[in-house]
Amino acid sequence: MKRKSLISISKREALLTVITLVLGLLIGGLFFGGSGDGHDGHEHEEVTGGEETSVYTCSMHPQIRQNEPGLCPICAMDLVPLATMQQGGDDTDPNEVQMTESAMKLADVQTSVVVRRIPEKSIHLLGKVKADERNVARLTARFGGRIEKLFVNFTGQNVTKGQKLGSIYSPDLITAQKELLEAVKFRDTNPSFYLAARSKLKLWDLTEEQIRSIENSDETLMYFDVLSPISGTITNRFVAAGDYVKEGSVLFEVINLTKVWVMFDAYESDLPWIKTGDEVKFTLQSIPGETYRGKVAQIDPFIDPNSRVARVRVEIANPNLTLKPEMFARGILESGIAGTATELLIPKSSVLWTGKRAVVYVKVPDRQTPSFLYREITLGPEAGNYYVVREGLSEGEEIATNGVFKIDASAQLAGKASMMNPDGGMVTTGHNHGTMENESSLQEHSQHPASDANLSHEMFTVSGNCGMCKDRIEKASLSLDGVKSAEWDEVTKIIHISYDKELVKLRDIHKAIAKAGHDTEKEKAPDEVYNALPECCLYRK
Repeated sequence: MKRKSLISISKREALLTVITLVLGLLIGGLFFGGSGDGHDGHEHEEVTGGEETSVYTCSMHPQIRQNEPGLCPICAMDLVPLATMQQGGDDTDPNEVQMTESAMKLADVQTSVVVRRIPEKSIHLLGKVKADERNVARLTARFGGRIEKLFVNFTGQNVTKGQKLGSIYSPDLITAQKELLEAVKFRDTNPSFYLAARSKLKLWDLTEEQIRSIENSDETLMYFDVLSPISGTITNRFVAAGDYVKEGSVLFEVINLTKVWVMFDAYESDLPWIKTGDEVKFTLQSIPGETYRGKVAQIDPFIDPNSRVARVRVEIANPNLTLKPEMFARGILESGIAGTATELLIPKSSVLWTGKRAVVYVKVPDRQTPSFLYREITLGPEAGNYYVVREGLSEGEEIATNGVFKIDASAQLAGKASMMNPDGGMVTTGHNHGTMENESSLQEHSQHPASDANLSHEMFTVSGNCGMCKDRIEKASLSLDGVKSAEWDEVTKIIHISYDKELVKLRDIHKAIAKAGHDTEKEKAPDEVYNALPECCLYRK
């Protein structure tokens, strides 16, 4: 009995010892749980005070959330602590899109600094050779009569100033000669009568030599020669031998082609880049291999309401008559924007377009992790591969110039301000990515932002008049696989296109619009298609 009681006492003591040990461990863990790994209690407060560091996410796919580090199941990038993505101090903007250096490389994100310099652009112009309007002369009949002879038998014949073009018989001219011969007799006694008779013949285009010949011969001449007023080319002959003409009838048209105009068509968007005195280099289809140069002499003050172009005049000497009216010309004008010294310039690839808004992503300075902020800006004219910035950016700021769509896609998925959602807020993606259970669904969704990387934006002029035209032009553009958006403006006649450059070419978009009946900068609509358009849509007038 005594032995049994001793055994029960030892078991009771062992149980009390175990219970005491467990309670000691629990109490020690409660008060000193942070000191066992070599850290003091203060450091432990920093960790427990920032619970966000225990959540890991992907810079490219912020919908991913994990409680431990690892790789993104979509792109295999290193996951970063959510708190790390929010570093930067109290001034951190909640709309910042953070990306690690590895994410920047994988997304091929590149940046550049906004600079101020003289914008330059190559303007391509189409035009025709025209006669200099100041060197066009129309010879009209100063008196009625009959054409007796013609010394010019065909158009295109070159003549010199004072050359005989024909002879004319006129009863009125015979009467005027008799008046002059009679006035000669009273030259000394009645000089005013004499001068009036001479003036009448001068007004009828008789030369001083012809008038003196009449005075000296004392006989009236039956036929008078019609002389060319300028040297040039006969471009029109309106009479034939034996025709009767009235006073004021047009007999010949003579044009001096030793100096000609080249009239180029400039679109509205090109006008800010063209000013008087700019040099234009041009070639002619009929004279291959030759390059001509001339300077802009005038820019028309009016724009054609149908074609939406203004005519730009270039004057050029043509001593050998090589340049002929109506020849087609292709010109290039290298110019800085008219009347401007320097402007803020950004690459075209940095701009995202949505309707009338232009968006860029500005890199936030002084961040341990690269961060970008959405910003709307106002753009000026194009400058080659650049845009002129009117408002929204300052010199020296750094913006994303490549991979911009991927940054915007991350902002959309994270519910931050983005191109399609400028006010922020989560967007509907069509999939539930709140858990990690369905990796295939996540990978499927990740393909959408990736395709945006190939999107390119272009703007060009399309001819049209009304709302029906707008609907037709936009439908033709969107009918192509790869065109994401198309918006045509009835006032400016400019269409904004966003398209996947891997799926469709810009030339194909031009052709699709032209096939629908609307001329573009590069393609002309077939006449049969254009003529079938409703009357309100006919822009060629």
